[in-house]
Amino acid sequence: MSKKTLNKANLEKLGAEKLAELVMDLVQGSAALQRRARMELSAAQGPADVAADIRKRFASLRRSTSYVDWSKQRALVKDLRGLLGMIETTIAPQDADEAFELLWSFLQLAPSIHQRTDDSNGAIGDVMGAAMEMIGKLSGRISVHPKTLAERVIHAVSEADYGEFDGIIPATTEILGQDGLEHLKQITDAWAAAPATDHELARYQGIGLSSSPADSVRRHRQITRSIILADVADAQGDVDAYMARYSAEQLTYGTIAPDVARRLLDAGRIDEAFDIVNRARAADAGTSFRMVQGELDEVYEECLEKLGKLDQLKAHLWDRFEQSLSARSLRKYLKLLPDFDDIEAEEKALDIAEGHSHLGAAISFLVGWPSHDRAARIVMARADQLDGNAYHLLTTAAEALEAKHPLAATLMRRAMIEDTLDGGKAKRYRHAARHLAECQSCHLAINDHGSFPTHEQFVAALKQRHGRKYGFWQLVEG
Repeated sequence: MSKKTLNKANLEKLGAEKLAELVMDLVQGSAALQRRARMELSAAQGPADVAADIRKRFASLRRSTSYVDWSKQRALVKDLRGLLGMIETTIAPQDADEAFELLWSFLQLAPSIHQRTDDSNGAIGDVMGAAMEMIGKLSGRISVHPKTLAERVIHAVSEADYGEFDGIIPATTEILGQDGLEHLKQITDAWAAAPATDHELARYQGIGLSSSPADSVRRHRQITRSIILADVADAQGDVDAYMARYSAEQLTYGTIAPDVARRLLDAGRIDEAFDIVNRARAADAGTSFRMVQGELDEVYEECLEKLGKLDQLKAHLWDRFEQSLSARSLRKYLKLLPDFDDIEAEEKALDIAEGHSHLGAAISFLVGWPSHDRAARIVMARADQLDGNAYHLLTTAAEALEAKHPLAATLMRRAMIEDTLDGGKAKRYRHAARHLAECQSCHLAINDHGSFPTHEQFVAALKQRHGRKYGFWQLVEG
């Protein structure tokens, strides 16, 4: 490796003085880099100095009111992750209690940060989640009093408008212990039943057209109470208390029944779990619009397996495969069959997939299984049905097939190109130009185009129909 390569070993040879000069040059004009450099200097003095600097940064973030647009959000996230990194590597190893307090304060920054960012990509939420994970890792070394912590938990959860304290009870279960968990149940019930405070009423003033602030506070408290008591019940291994938060009707919801049934299974209460799941499945079957209940299916299958109902389990798995081309269901089904029977069943399943009415689902299944020969065959047989707007599916499938089935890969890329140009989707011109280049690369590997146009014919037809889309052609020719 060259001595001029920019790496740690070569930089160390420059010596401390030269490196210091470089750092000073680099941080000029960058507030973020200056903060990082100061943090590293504080770290050299010890955790107390780092903690003080981190708190100053928290205060600065709390005071900030300017909107952070998408172009600046990455820098903000990097800054937040850097603060967490300092807490984890410099403070936590020497002072777990101080690290815990800093992480708690970090989570309390969430409202002020969320109010001035668009977190549609979940980046801010992910950082807050990382802070919660760190609290969980520290829990065995934190010395806060259980009842004091319980009171902090209910206050934090009740004020958390952005879910930043979701998971705080599982993360701190070891610290809370039985005494803290029982105290948390008591103060949660008392808080939920108490009159609304002026602060809460003001918070909900003007929110909701059909309910008063007092009604909104009451509803918020009941929802929060239900969440807290469910987490406490989980921490105590009390399945009945967890179930008690739901009505009989709610226990038939496909979004609720799997969680309850799984807890019953973990407690060895298989028949009760099976009953819950069956009622939820019956309720789902009775609706005009049936949702895909993957989690409900998985718990149902686990119940059947534990109860020894293997014939019923196989019938269910095959039915699910036929309905949705579920690879998970088919793999599980095949494992339940005797040797050699599974080979015949797999061929039958692949025949079903190849003839499936939904072409996109069939391609996705056959490429992922994998059965690339069959996938290529249906692409060529049903090329006129390809949905060029399904670019995630077709891009992945084309990449998977191009080595052995270049014509099928080309047809999928042509579908995406035509969808882009026919729809005038200028933002996708760059991708369409790339797809056209990939078609050209595959052209020489195609021995027989059959009834499909050659690459030259396809390009000529494109130019005839879309010759005035100059933005696209500049990308192609550039």
